[in-house]
Amino acid sequence: MTETTKTHVILLACGSFNPITKGHIQMFERARDYLHKTGRFIVIGGIVSPVHDSYGKQGLVSSRHRLIMCQLAVQNSDWIRVDPWECYQDTWQTTCSVLEHHRDLMKRVTGCILSNVNTPSMTPVIGQPQHENTQPIYQNSNVPTKPTAAKILGKVGESLSRICCVRPPVERFTFVDENANLGTVMRYEEIELRILLLCGSDLLESFCIPGLWNEADMEVIVGDFGIVVVPRDAADTDRIMNHSSILRKYKNNIMVVKDDINHPMSVVSSTKSRLALQHGDGHVVDYLSQPVIDYILKSQLYINASG
Repeated sequence: MTETTKTHVILLACGSFNPITKGHIQMFERARDYLHKTGRFIVIGGIVSPVHDSYGKQGLVSSRHRLIMCQLAVQNSDWIRVDPWECYQDTWQTTCSVLEHHRDLMKRVTGCILSNVNTPSMTPVIGQPQHENTQPIYQNSNVPTKPTAAKILGKVGESLSRICCVRPPVERFTFVDENANLGTVMRYEEIELRILLLCGSDLLESFCIPGLWNEADMEVIVGDFGIVVVPRDAADTDRIMNHSSILRKYKNNIMVVKDDINHPMSVVSSTKSRLALQHGDGHVVDYLSQPVIDYILKSQLYINASG
């Protein structure tokens, strides 16, 4: 399979990130490594989307702090970025609406249509312009007429950076101009792009709790987008999926990361890191990166049991 025929993926993780842990970042890295090893995918970006303040979880600190901590946690990554859209809405957003927002934003900014997990062959793929008679973005006369995959992916990467990967000062977050004219991506019909939800097996298991998730949302999340699951504490993902009719229905859209790395829940758990902070436990360095720890101490976050 050539680079152009592989599916290009953006991984999106939604959550409290209260605070964001080393384990959260490791989930991105492990998911990317696994998808690359399958030979079918190329991960071109990762998005961290912290939940809105009105989510109402006990001990949830302000999104202003959580956005900054997330930004600090990914500051050395060249492919994972923080997106503030979810936090900046008037109220809490469902995971489904966050996925749809990023899909629609990529459509508008790149001038292309993202493929659907269920019907990739029926959906125009990345690189196909919405208007055939518009002028291409490549204006230099020295540029060959036919675009290469590298050029298309470079344009996608540039657009992704402008959407969610801008690195503003940590005190301020800005949005991309959704109406910005970035030009039309030239046709390269073999390139396909998908946004996949990245989660742990605990979120997958929550799909099996009656009444917790809207079933229509589950259909969209699993059926239209797809999920990449990083198991925790040797969770039996097959057993979990068999407990939900929707998960069984779309089992082929659920990719479970299989590697030799032990990924205990405690490494990812924000709760464990908060307890370590409250108790002055030196093992907090196992959970959080030093810039995040420094910011927490400076801002006096999580110093009491209430968060």
